[in-house]
Amino acid sequence: MVKFEHFAVERWMDDYETKSTHNLAETCCASISLDDLQALSEVKGLSLLSHSAKMTYGEIPGLKSLRTNLANLYSSKTSTPLPAENILITPGAIMANHLIFYSLVGPGDHVICHYPTYQQLFDTPRSLGAEVDLWKTSPEKNWSLDIDELEKMIKKNTKLIVINNPQNPTGAVVTKSNLEKLVAIASAHNITVMSDEVYRPIFHGIGPMDKEFPPSILSLGYNNTIAVGSLSKAYSLAGIRTGWIASRSPEMIARIMNARHYTTISVSQLDSAVASYALAAHTIHALIGRNIKLAKNNLEILDKWVSDHREFCDYVKPVAGTTAFIRFKRDSKPLNSETLCRRLVEEEKVLWVPGSHSFGPEFKGFVRIGYVCETEDLKAGLDKASSWLKKEVATLPLDE
Repeated sequence: MVKFEHFAVERWMDDYETKSTHNLAETCCASISLDDLQALSEVKGLSLLSHSAKMTYGEIPGLKSLRTNLANLYSSKTSTPLPAENILITPGAIMANHLIFYSLVGPGDHVICHYPTYQQLFDTPRSLGAEVDLWKTSPEKNWSLDIDELEKMIKKNTKLIVINNPQNPTGAVVTKSNLEKLVAIASAHNITVMSDEVYRPIFHGIGPMDKEFPPSILSLGYNNTIAVGSLSKAYSLAGIRTGWIASRSPEMIARIMNARHYTTISVSQLDSAVASYALAAHTIHALIGRNIKLAKNNLEILDKWVSDHREFCDYVKPVAGTTAFIRFKRDSKPLNSETLCRRLVEEEKVLWVPGSHSFGPEFKGFVRIGYVCETEDLKAGLDKASSWLKKEVATLPLDE
C-alpha cells in the first residue's frame, strides 16, 4: 500500500479556513466571478458554452481551443512554437503534478526537489518509492538556488529535478541565468526537469526587461522539460479546477497521457470553456494586468506592515507570486509559529500558515502570508494581527 504523509498545509487549511473571517493564508489572487471575467474581456456577453451542447466527455486530452491558447502563451518570444498537442489538461495543477510523478518515477529512482515548496512536490515521489533529496534555499541567500550544490547532488540514478518558479512560500524566483545553468546540467546528465509554474506570470518585483527575468522552463531549448500551470493562482479561477501539463517532448506527453487514462479520462467541458475564454487574447491581458496591479499594491501594504513591526518580524521581500514567508521572533529567538497561528485564528479570526508545521521543522518562527486577496481584507487582517501581536507577543512560546 502506498503510504502518504499527512499533507500539512492542506490539513491546516481544512481545520481553520472556515473558522476565519480574514483568510490571509489563501495563495490565489483574489477570486473573480464569471461576471467579473466577462467584464474584463474585450468580448462582452459571450456564452461560455452552448446550452445545446451535449455533455459528453468532450475532447479527451483537453478542449482544443484551451490547449491552443496555452500553446500560444508558451510560444511567445520563442523561435520554436509549442504544438497544442504537447499540452494535456488536468483537474487542477495538483493532478498534473501527481500524474507526472506517477508516470516518471518509482523505486530505484532519485529525485532532487527545490525546497521549501509545496509538500506534494517531494512527498509524492517519496510515496512512490523514489529517493528524494531536498535542494535547500535559505533567507540568508535570498532563497536563491545554489547551482554548484546541484552538481554535487546528482547521482547515477537521478531521474528528475523539480523546481517551483515562482516559489511557494517565499515569493522568490529562479533567475534566467540559474535556469540556463540548471538546464545545461540536466541536459548533460539526461535528467528531466519539472517546473511547477502555477504562480507564473505574477511578477511584480522583476520585469520582462530585466536580464534575469525568468522564462518558462519550456523556453530554454531542452526537450526533457515539463511545465505545470493552473487557472487557480495567477488567474483567480480556482473554482473551475483546471490545470495543465506542457512539454517540448511528445514522448513525455504520450507517457503521461497513458497514466492520465487511469485517473482522469477528460476534464469538464464547462470548466474548460471558462478556462479557454480566460486565456484567450481578448481576456488574458486585462486579467493578468488586474492581478499584477493587485499584487504590487498589496505587497506595498504588507511591506510597510513588516517594516512597522520589525521589532518582532523580518522577511526577504517577494519578487513574484502571491505569498511571503515572514519570520517572527522575540529577543532574536524564533517564536513557535504553530502556536502563534493557531491562537491568532482562534482569537482574532485571522488565518496565517505556520512554516514549521506546513513547510518543514527547520522553518522555526516562519509564517506564510497570502497577500493577493482583496485589499480591504488584507488591511483589516493585518490591523487585527498587529493589535493582537502587540498585546500577546510576550506570551507566545519560543521555538528553540
